[in-house]
Parts: sequence; structure tokens; C-alpha cells
Amino acid sequence: MKIWLTRHGQTNLNKDRLMQGRTDVPLNETGVKQAREMRRKILEKYPGLQFDAVYASPLQRAVATGSIVGNVPESGVITDERVIETDFGIYEKHRYDRLGLRMTLYWVLPEIFPAPPSVETTASMVQRAQSFLKELETKDYENVLVACHGGILRVLSGCMEDRPRGYKWRPKPHNCEMRVYESENGAHRTIEYLHL
Repeated sequence: MKIWLTRHGQTNLNKDRLMQGRTDVPLNETGVKQAREMRRKILEKYPGLQFDAVYASPLQRAVATGSIVGNVPESGVITDERVIETDFGIYEKHRYDRLGLRMTLYWVLPEIFPAPPSVETTASMVQRAQSFLKELETKDYENVLVACHGGILRVLSGCMEDRPRGYKWRPKPHNCEMRVYESENGAHRTIEYLHL
């Protein structure tokens, strides 16, 4: 099975450099273009590729991205709460450069600094990502797309790359970046990263 992980396209909160976490906002015009461009890029490299299933976070920016990149109607996207974005608590919709020391240190170096109160921990993210992937790997898919968010994508990637902490925090995933992995009999392999 090939598991294709992508971050959603740009939103206005991304454009304004705000932490959006669980805030449910749509893709902006640039985000729609990014999703279409990633779809084009995939087909250019893998002509005729079709996804057996498209999963997404329940947030509309991820569903729309999954629909466009996966070439399915939004009603055909399977939503799963386990791949929703990190809960940023009181830091939701705050500017990246005005988060304060505790949140900035956590978001830059979570392997050293703990999550501030009200913010989801990496342990929580790892638990839900592992649960999602273990279930996904039992399915009979050849190619499956998962459209999600920058925070949880770091954790899904870490699980697929068998990282000891369960996450791969750096480099930061860009909007509509695609990370392609292979899962076979419980063994994982990184195939490639596709960038716009």
C-alpha cells in the first residue's frame, strides 16, 4: 500500500500567519490553486493514478484539498477526527511571532519543551496518528490519500518513518506538500516528497 500524506492548501489564516488549529476555515483562492497544481504534478509523474480511498480531517480546508487532489467529490472523502489539526488552545488564531516564549519554544522544539497548558501534547498527537495508521494499514488499498494539517502531518510522517519519538518535526510541511510512503506487512519505506 502507498500512503500519500498531504497538508491542506492555503487559507486566509495561513496567509496572515495565524495559528488556525481547529478553527474551521475554507481554502482561499491560492489554496485551491495549490491543490489543483499538486493534482497536476501527481498525474504528470504517475499518469492514470487513482486513489482507492481519500481520507481527510473533518475540517473543510482538508476535505476540499482531499477532494481536489484525490479527484473525488467532497461527499466521497472519508473524514476521520484522528487526523484533525493540533488543538492550540488559547493560542488559536494568534500570530506566529506573538505566541509568547512557552508556546514558541514548544512549537519549535517539542522534543525539549513541554506543551503549555491548553495545548495538545505530542504524546496525544502520536497516539491518535498511530491509531489511525494501524487501522488504515489493515485496508486493502493500493493507493490511499490522506489530507490533513501541518502539525499532525509531522506526526503521521514520524510514524511512517518509524521515528523513535513518533514524529518528524522538521522540516515544516508546506501547503499541499505531498509525502509518499509504502506500507507492506508492517514495514514502512519513504518513497518521495513532492513539492509545489
